Amino acid sequence: MIQQAAVRRRSFASRAVGQGSAIRRMDGLLLLAVAALSIIGTLLVWSSTRSWTSVEPTAMVKKHVLNLFIGAALLMAVAMADYRWLKPAAPIAYGVALVGLLLVITPLGSTINGSHSWILLGGGFAVQPSELAKPALVLMLAMLLTETAARTDRPRAIGIALCLAVAGVATILVMLQPDLGTTMVLAVITGGVLVLAGVRKRWIAVVLALGVGGAMAVWSMGLLKPYQVARFTAFINPASDPRGAGYNSTQALVAVGSGELFGKGLFHGGQTTGRFVPEQHTDFIFTVVGEEFGFVGAVAVVLLLGVVLLRSLRIARQCDDRFGTLVAGGIVCWLAFQTFINVGMTIGIMPITGLPLPFVSYGGTATFANMIGIGLLQAIHLRDRSYGRGAG
Repeated sequence: MIQQAAVRRRSFASRAVGQGSAIRRMDGLLLLAVAALSIIGTLLVWSSTRSWTSVEPTAMVKKHVLNLFIGAALLMAVAMADYRWLKPAAPIAYGVALVGLLLVITPLGSTINGSHSWILLGGGFAVQPSELAKPALVLMLAMLLTETAARTDRPRAIGIALCLAVAGVATILVMLQPDLGTTMVLAVITGGVLVLAGVRKRWIAVVLALGVGGAMAVWSMGLLKPYQVARFTAFINPASDPRGAGYNSTQALVAVGSGELFGKGLFHGGQTTGRFVPEQHTDFIFTVVGEEFGFVGAVAVVLLLGVVLLRSLRIARQCDDRFGTLVAGGIVCWLAFQTFINVGMTIGIMPITGLPLPFVSYGGTATFANMIGIGLLQAIHLRDRSYGRGAG
């Protein structure tokens, strides 16, 4: 018994040392960039919600901090796992995501801000399954393209067809909510992973044709809600309805521009305190950056997001495992597109689609999904042979 106890103690100590070593071998710059963005986001959420009369001044920021701690725990849990174990688990993750998306369109789903995308859990907490569908789709696409690849590693037709099918099901369910922004993200993830997998040009043409055809069908069949159509109209001509559909984009530009070079200072933004821009703690949090931190602060946030994307690209490029490369590449496509759309709609170069800014905007499920994505990247970084660490 003494020997068995000693063996157990050595085993436990070995695992503890291994975990500590793994933490030290993580991509520190990637973690620092995510941590910096999270801290900045916490301050911005506090600034944009402290004047709310319906809640206690620190209620929203406390909830946001709780979500960040849960997200950090998810990041570490995923990072410590061997990402190659996730390949056989990809269908399970995808299936769970589909169940969530199906539950949303039943009476269990709830509508918030015009989108029937939520499942209320009580106590002020809610789950948005479409956010969890992003990492699940990345894993599923990478698994299909890896398992069905030819000897040359070029995707076969059956694999591409299966990818289009699984992406199509998830996209249709999200579109039924309707959540146009997340629909676009899922489409970009699908196209990006297929391109990274090296599909032939004719398949890329097919994917593009399906995307254009689907968009035209959605428009012609009137599947878009009136407010979504109005947003596109306002994007084309913001002056057409400055007090209606064009109000958000007009006020966003005013808020960003009022910050000038160095901003008005944290908690001193008049547009933010006066709540002239709707949803400043989520979709339009970049307006708070522009007003309170100015052009310099806005550039700093964009640079931090750029660091996240560049480090993620480095992980994808140096990975010698096809599944890991596709997973990392899919996450890059997801985060890059969502960042571009969020910042773009704030400064008027993209239509308003309701996508949060990764790692900065207030959010629960979105925060969890983003942190899971970073956890996957760290897991790939830790266990890829090109880093000389072995499979771990």
